[in-house]
Amino acid sequence: MLTKVLSVFVRVTASLQLILTTKVSSSAPLNTQQNNNDLPANDMISRDKTIREIFRKPRSHWVGDGFNVFPLFSDKAFTEELSPFLMFDYAAPREFPPTSQHRGVGRHPHRGFETVTIAFQGEVEHADSEGNRDVIGPGDVQWMTAARGIVHEEFHSTNFAKKGGTFEMCQLWVNLPKDKKMTSPKYQAIVDKNIPKVGLLLVDQDLGKCSPATMDDGYARIIAGEFRGVKGPAETFTPINMWEVVFLKSSSKYQFELPEGHTILVFVRRGSIEVQGEKLRLADVARMNEGGEKLTIGVTEKDTSVLILSGEPINEPIAARGPFVMNTDDELMQANRDYSSGSNGF
Repeated sequence: MLTKVLSVFVRVTASLQLILTTKVSSSAPLNTQQNNNDLPANDMISRDKTIREIFRKPRSHWVGDGFNVFPLFSDKAFTEELSPFLMFDYAAPREFPPTSQHRGVGRHPHRGFETVTIAFQGEVEHADSEGNRDVIGPGDVQWMTAARGIVHEEFHSTNFAKKGGTFEMCQLWVNLPKDKKMTSPKYQAIVDKNIPKVGLLLVDQDLGKCSPATMDDGYARIIAGEFRGVKGPAETFTPINMWEVVFLKSSSKYQFELPEGHTILVFVRRGSIEVQGEKLRLADVARMNEGGEKLTIGVTEKDTSVLILSGEPINEPIAARGPFVMNTDDELMQANRDYSSGSNGF
C-alpha cells in the first residue's frame, strides 16, 4: 500500500494520508484445481536454500483511514538488495464497523513500477485515470502497471463499508526495468477462480525424496510464475513467481523448487513455520540466499498461510521518491514536472 507519496503534488480528499519520504538512490486463465496424482513427483532432495536474513514483524501504521499496515521490508525497501521487489505492506485482519464514509486513500500518482494488491478478507475498490474501475474480493488480485504514469485511488468497497466486517489485504510494489518504465499503463484483474491451485511436495526424510501430498494437506495458489508445471495467470515484465501457499496440517515439511540467482522472500500471513531452524510467525519475512534450488518449509501450526516471492534481480540503479520510482534523479524531477502539469502520461 502507498506509504511513501510526494504530498506537494498530490491533491487528496480529507481521508488521504500520504507521507513524504527520504529519497533512496542506490495467458489464458486457469481455473482448475490440480490433483497431485496428475503431476509428477519430485526427484531426490537437493541442496536447500539458506536464510540470509529475517525481517521480524515491524510496527504498523495507518495509510489513509482504511489501511493499517505493517511495512514488511523495513529499511530494505526501495533498495537494490530486494530487486525486483520495492515495498511490501500487509494489513492484518481488522474489524471495521459499518459506515457511509469512504475509507482508504484518495487520488495519487505513480510512475515507473507496478502495484500488486491481494484481497484476503473484505473488498478493495480501485479507480484510475485510465478508466479502470474494479472491486476485488477475497482471493482476488489486482496487478496494476503504472509505467509512464497513472493516477488512482483505493478504498474499502462501498458495499463492504456499509456492512462492515473483517478486512485483510497486502500490497507489493514491483520495479520495472528501465526500458519498460515509460510504456503504457496496464491493469490486470485476476479473480480467485482463475488462479490455479496445485498440490504440494511432501518431504520424506527417511527415503530422502519428495512425494506428492494430497489437497487435504495443503496447496499453492499460483498467481504468477510456475509451480510443478502449472503457470499462473499474471503477466510480468521480468521473471517472477508469486505463490500463496496454504498448509492445512502441521508437523510436516514441504519442498519448493525456485531458481538460483533470484531474490527469494517468504512471508508468513497466518500461523507459523520453520525454515533452516528459524521460527517464523505472523508478519515475519525470511530473505533467502541466492544459492541452491530447493526451499524447505516445516509447518509448526495447522492452517498456516505463507506468500512465497521469487524474482530475477533487475540490477539497475533505483531512484525513488514518494510515488515515483525511476533510475536517476533527473527522471524523478521530470516525473514531478509531468504530474504537476498533467502531461506525458498524467
